[in-house]
Amino acid sequence: MKKQYIFLSLCVILYSISFAQTGKVFDKLSHTSKILKGDRNFAIYLPPDYETSQRDYPVLYLLHGAGDDQTGWVQFGEVLHITDKAIKEGKATPMIIVMPDAYTNRIGYFNDIRGDWDYEDYFFKELMPYVETNYRIKQEKRYRAVAGLSMGGGGSFMYALRHPELFSSACPLSAYVGPKSIEEVKNMAKRYYNYKASDAEAQEYLSNYSALSLIESMTKKDIESIKWYIDCGDDDFLYEGNSLVHIALRKKKVHHEFRIRDGGHTWTYWRTALPEVLEFVSNTFHQK
Repeated sequence: MKKQYIFLSLCVILYSISFAQTGKVFDKLSHTSKILKGDRNFAIYLPPDYETSQRDYPVLYLLHGAGDDQTGWVQFGEVLHITDKAIKEGKATPMIIVMPDAYTNRIGYFNDIRGDWDYEDYFFKELMPYVETNYRIKQEKRYRAVAGLSMGGGGSFMYALRHPELFSSACPLSAYVGPKSIEEVKNMAKRYYNYKASDAEAQEYLSNYSALSLIESMTKKDIESIKWYIDCGDDDFLYEGNSLVHIALRKKKVHHEFRIRDGGHTWTYWRTALPEVLEFVSNTFHQK
């Protein structure tokens, strides 16, 4: 009986240890935004040792695509399972992953061309300070990364290019790279918002939210202050734009990683990309 008790006790201990090695995801969190005039949702992944340690962690801002919300990477991207596995295998460092919602009321990660929905301002002036104050997050460029898919890949491009002082790495996946001309901006404003943009408004938007325009206007030093991992499937409808960004970076002699793999614009593709993203950003978090 004593041996049986010891055996059962060991089983309980081993189970507890195993359970403790699992991270946690909370996907129904919210905070109040003055800029967007309402509550904003976000999800967060906390690494397995978050509750048992006192350390601060690096952070990855992981952006969803059009049609999803903050639960996209949780539900379809399997962020909990994939990140736990990468940490356990030593391919990723323990990190906090923040997944904002860019699909409530209006869609998109940028400031609206009409000037009445400034999501980018919200992200940098409200969301980032909120999570980095309320969670044990290292608040330095070296420990901050951004990644995302499709629309969120566009957010990854623009946020890193427009704020190179804040991010150590960026990983756009199957990214929307932004408009290529003033006319494209004006047509987009008319089609999606029934808004007639002026030439000046369209030019300003193009300068701010086109990866190609930003790369052209920025210095090689500023772009290279970020480590880049760009990935897009060979059957993806956004393949051309990503290829043009790759060519623009090559012409500017900016070092970057560019991957074209077999696949399309699907969660199957992005789930296979996430482990590589976690390993890549972890390498930028580490001391060389």
